[in-house]
Amino acid sequence: MTEFWLISAPGEKTCQQTWEKLHAATTKNNNLAISSKFNIPDLKVGTLDVLVGLSDELAKLDAFVEGVVKKVAQYMADVLEDSKDKVQENLLANGVDLVTYITRFQWDMAKYPIKQSLKNISEIIAKGVTQIDNDLKSRASAYNNLKGNLQNLERKNAGSLLTRSLAEIVKKDDFVLDSEYLVTLLVVVPKLNHNDWIKQYETLAEMVVPRSSKFIVRDFQYNEEEMKADKEEMNRLSTDKKKQFGPLVRWLKVNFSEAFIAWIHVKALRVFVESVLRYGLPVNFQAMLLQPNKKTMKKLREVLYELYKHLDSSAAAIIDAPMDIPGLNLSQQEYYPYVYYKIDCNLLEFNRFTLRTDFHPGPVTWRKREQEDEQKLSRVSNPESSFDVFCCFLGMWMTSLDGSVTNHS
Repeated sequence: MTEFWLISAPGEKTCQQTWEKLHAATTKNNNLAISSKFNIPDLKVGTLDVLVGLSDELAKLDAFVEGVVKKVAQYMADVLEDSKDKVQENLLANGVDLVTYITRFQWDMAKYPIKQSLKNISEIIAKGVTQIDNDLKSRASAYNNLKGNLQNLERKNAGSLLTRSLAEIVKKDDFVLDSEYLVTLLVVVPKLNHNDWIKQYETLAEMVVPRSSKFIVRDFQYNEEEMKADKEEMNRLSTDKKKQFGPLVRWLKVNFSEAFIAWIHVKALRVFVESVLRYGLPVNFQAMLLQPNKKTMKKLREVLYELYKHLDSSAAAIIDAPMDIPGLNLSQQEYYPYVYYKIDCNLLEFNRFTLRTDFHPGPVTWRKREQEDEQKLSRVSNPESSFDVFCCFLGMWMTSLDGSVTNHS
């Protein structure tokens, strides 16, 4: 599990002392977490009214940007398909892994100039991430349509002989074509019933009970042009998919980095705004990053509470209860005497059966039931496995002008 706690506490005599006190209590003495400073530059404070309004706006922006980050990451996994082990190596931020980027965070002055107001910076982030989200939808739509069409054609040529296309199995010589009196039927017979079929097919009676026979007649017409067109379409779609794959993966890699960087900057903005609202002016707080040990999270909370309970005496009674303070965006069950935000780097939710395309209603149809069906039919995917295909030439019963019936066979 890769989870970080981004917290802040007011500076004591110096911010360095605040950091040293936390480091000693959580890492140096107790080994409850890996701790590091989180550097936030001197941003423009603005008025109290602006900060209160911005607190709510940043909470919404945080959730939106996190959602986009996860969508890009998940779609990267979907596109890489069988190479999911390579997903993490493509999910980088500014060329480094996510843990390294967070623990060594430096504000990007070029993208988000600190001379701008806090509101302007948040709007720059929102505009950039919205563009990424819109581009992702359009690119995913195009690629999903292409992938879905190719999968549909591939399914026609795979699976059981009961359902798959027979174009690659039968030959022109197997058919009687252009005859007025004969029609060729393709019959699928389980191999276990092979001998019965050989004994009986020539003497099938006119009064056979419907659906009681041991074979299945396939609806198939031999059409060379149609078969050629299907093959060419599959080759075209396969080529187009390969052409789009590389550029799409590169786009996802670049824009995941952009979205993730924007997300961590939103976290920094939230810490700054909430710290000013909580601890007052002049700005004097230390932001710190903790990577907790999963087994000692409860103990870490207790240590943090003991360190900072003097900041808010009421927090003793509500540390695990809902809290609503006007002007401060504090979610349920997350109010502590110190500023706290969680950064969860577990961005992928691999699902064996479902391709997540909740942002695109395209024709991508990998679903659990279909994969189960394919697994059941896998043993008959080879025409030599469990079924035989036979060509049966049936005479057509023709009615003469005088009403008599003649068998032309």
